[in-house]
Parts: sequence; structure tokens; C-alpha cells
Amino acid sequence: MFAVGYGASIFWIAAQGNDAGPSMWLPLFFFFFIGIVIGIGATLIYIRAVKKGFANEAERLLEDAKRDAERIRVEAKLQTSEESKRTRDELDRERRDFNDEIKDREKRLRSKEDDLEHKVKHLNRGERALLDKEKKIQSRQSKLDHLESELQAKISEELVRLEEIAQLSRQEAEERLLKKVEEEAQLEAANRIKKVQEKLNEDQDELTREILSTSIQRCAVSYTSDSLVATVDLPNDDMKGRIIGREGRNIRAIEKATGVDVIVDDTPGVIVVSCFDNVRREIARRALAKLILDGRIHPSRIEELVAQTKKEVDDDIRETGKKTLIDLNIHNVHNKLVKLLGRLKYRTSYGQNVLKHSVEVAYLASAVAGELKLNSKLALRCGLFHDIGKALDHEIEGGHPAIGADTARRCGERKEVINSIAAHHEDVPPESIYAVISQVADAISAARPGARRETMEKYIKRLERLENVAHEFSGVEQAYAIQAGREVRVIVDADRIDDVKSIHICRDIAKKIEEELSYPGEVKVTLIREKRVVEYAR
Repeated sequence: MFAVGYGASIFWIAAQGNDAGPSMWLPLFFFFFIGIVIGIGATLIYIRAVKKGFANEAERLLEDAKRDAERIRVEAKLQTSEESKRTRDELDRERRDFNDEIKDREKRLRSKEDDLEHKVKHLNRGERALLDKEKKIQSRQSKLDHLESELQAKISEELVRLEEIAQLSRQEAEERLLKKVEEEAQLEAANRIKKVQEKLNEDQDELTREILSTSIQRCAVSYTSDSLVATVDLPNDDMKGRIIGREGRNIRAIEKATGVDVIVDDTPGVIVVSCFDNVRREIARRALAKLILDGRIHPSRIEELVAQTKKEVDDDIRETGKKTLIDLNIHNVHNKLVKLLGRLKYRTSYGQNVLKHSVEVAYLASAVAGELKLNSKLALRCGLFHDIGKALDHEIEGGHPAIGADTARRCGERKEVINSIAAHHEDVPPESIYAVISQVADAISAARPGARRETMEKYIKRLERLENVAHEFSGVEQAYAIQAGREVRVIVDADRIDDVKSIHICRDIAKKIEEELSYPGEVKVTLIREKRVVEYAR
């Protein structure tokens, strides 16, 4: 309405055109005011109509909501009644099942009660039977006690009668009986020992021979005896004078630098280098050979060449140790042990090269361990290092087994290797089978013909000592060391020594030889007891 009044005012002004003056504005305001009033009135009427429509719509929606709520309530009530009925049916079924289970359990309990009552009745009957038996046993025991007392009394009476008849006291009779039983037991024990030994020898000798022969065949080596002297060839005899030098200064310089004895004698074309230490002897031999080739022989040159030769020999020792370990396929060895192993190349024992001996012992120990299904690698290592102490026994006080074991321990060797080194001469007891194998392999290597050489004096003393050990036993008439000391034949007095004592004396002689003597291989003790009866027919 406001727009209509405003439009009519504009139309009126336009109709008047240019003649419109200030007086024309009054109708304009009038129409404008009328439009506003009419617009407000129309707006109020419209608002009232809208409110009424909203109220009607709200009432309609409320009625619809009430109808939906009633429908939902009825459906929920129906659903609730169905669920409650279903729940009630389930509860009834569970209650019936529970009641049935209770009834079953009650039946089982009644059955168990009946069984228990039956067992209790049976036990009661058994208890009564046991009581009756116990009463009978007690009655019999009382009778036995009475009989035993009567028997003891009769035995005492009989013993008194026997003592009167035999004219011996009970103690004397017991002593005679015990002595007789002891003699019989000793004889039986000796016979059993003999049978057991024969059986063991029959079973073990063949196996032992087979194992050792196989091991020895796998390690067949040749032997050459090393000497304590070395010779150096000279181009002419005039070289001897140059080696001696003015007033002997050159030869003194050589002996001082190398620690050997240089022997210049009438032998044409050679000089002799003598020393118990093969390393120093080798250094001196090489240095003299270099001096002879060089031709410049004086103290300063001697010292220079000796120092150079020492380094060469040290390198050769180290390379020898490495090569030996490579040949034997032994790894993870301390550098100090490698060097000591190489030094064994220049060490001898009874004329036998110690490095060759150690390699042979290693091969033998490995072969024996292989035959016995043991660790061949560990046995090889134990055999190789068993004499490692001989590389240091000229420098450190003590026996080479103890020196070698201590060195191996400080170099981180396994306990089996350390014990094999310490025990291979039985200075300490062996703690593993590998120590025993090392002893056997060492004995085989040392006992082979030609492996070692002894002086005649030591050989004779060893034979005499074997015979003296046998003569120390009572009842021994004669003793002979035969087969180069491999066997002792003992002859006993048959009137003083019986068969049982013969067995004991033979074993005791063997044990004493093991404890007091050092020898390669083994010594066989043969005891002979011979009873001769002589009569003359005249």
C-alpha cells in the first residue's frame, strides 16, 4: 500500500508538469501518508492471518504426533509382551535343565555313597582279618624267640664241648678259620684276576695292535740323528789363519758374538762349530759361511754379519712355525707359540729332532683319536705342542712339561692341550683321554728303532737299574734285563713264593718300574716260578 500511495504521488506530480509548485507537494505528502497507513493496516491483517494459520498447523501437527505416539506405545507394549513371554519360556527351559542336572548329580552321589559304604564294609573285614593275622604272627614270634633262646643255649653248650675236645679257645678257632678263609679268598682273587687279565689281554691286545699299527703305518718317517757340532767348508787352509786373526781376535769375536766354540784343528778344508744350542750353532755356521764368501774378516764385520744372520734365523724360525701349522691345518695359534714351534727345528733330544718328533706325535695322536672316534683335530693339536717347553728349557728353570704347560696357558690354549703338555711325562695325572693319547703317541715316536740314540753309559745304567728294582723284592733269586731293556725276566724261589704271591710280586715290580724309571715305550716283566725235584737212583 505504501508503494501504491508513493506511485500515485509521483503520477500526480508528473501530470502537473512544469506548473507544479510548492503547493503541489501537499497532495504528495498526503498520498504518501495514506499509503503508509494502508500498508501498516494491511501488514497487521496479514500477520494476524499468518498466526492463525500457524496455530491451525500446530494443532494439526500435535494431533498427528499424539496419534503416532499412541501407535508406537501400542506396538512397544505388544513387542514387550512378546519378549517377556520368550524370556519367560527360556527361563523355564533353563530351570528344567538345571533341575534335571541336579537330579542326575543326586543320583551319582547316591551311587558313590553306596560304593563307599561297600568299600568301608570291605575294609573293616580286611582290618579284622589283619588283626587276626597279627595276633597269630605275634604268637609265632614268641614261639620263635623261645626256640632261638633254646638254640643259643645249645650252641653255647656245643661250643664249650668243642673247645674241650679241640683244646682251642673260641678266639683261636676263629683266628685259624679266618686265616684259612683269607688264604682261600686270596687264591680265588688271584685266580680271578688272572682270568680277567687273560680275557682283557685277549680282547684288547688285538684291538690295540690294530689301532697302533694302523696309526704307525699312516705316519712312516725316516730318521736322521742330529749332532751337536757342525762343519764349515773352507776354500783353502789359509782361510783358517784369517778366521783366527791376529792373536786370535777374530775367533774370539766370533765366539763372543755367537756363543759357540769354534774349533780349528789339523783337519784339512773344514772348521768345526760346537754348541749344545742348535740355534746359536746355526747362526754361527751361517755367519762363518758369509764371512768366508765376503772375505772381509775383522771384529766389526763379524758383529755386523752375526746380527744380520740372527735376524735371518729368527725369520726362518717364524716361517718354519707357520709352515708347520699350515701343513697340519692348525689355526688360531698365538704368535709366541708359532715362534717357539719354529725353534724346535734347531732342538734335539737324544739325537732326535724335536720338531720332526712333534709333527710325528701329532700325526700319530690324530690317527689314534680317529680310530677311537674322537676329535682328531684336538688330538693333533695336543700332540704337536706336547714338547713346546723344550724351546725354552735352556732359558727357564724347570722341566719342559711344566714350562710348556705354563706357556700354553698364557697363550690361551684349551685346557685339554695344557693338560696333555703337562702330563705327557706323567708329572701330573691326565685329565682327559687326549692326554693319554699324547703319552702313547710320544712313546711310539721315541721307541721306534733309530729314532733316538743313547750313550752307552746311560744305556748300561738303565739296564742295571731295571735289574736292581727286581732284586729289591723278597724271594727274587735272579733278574735279567733283556731285549735292550724292553723286558725284565725275574726268577723267584719256588719254596718261598707260591702262585698267589708270584702274581702280586710281578705286579709290584711293574708298578715300581713305572714310578722310579724313565724309559721309552713299555717294559715287560716276566716272572718265572719253577719247582724242580731231583732224586738219584743208586
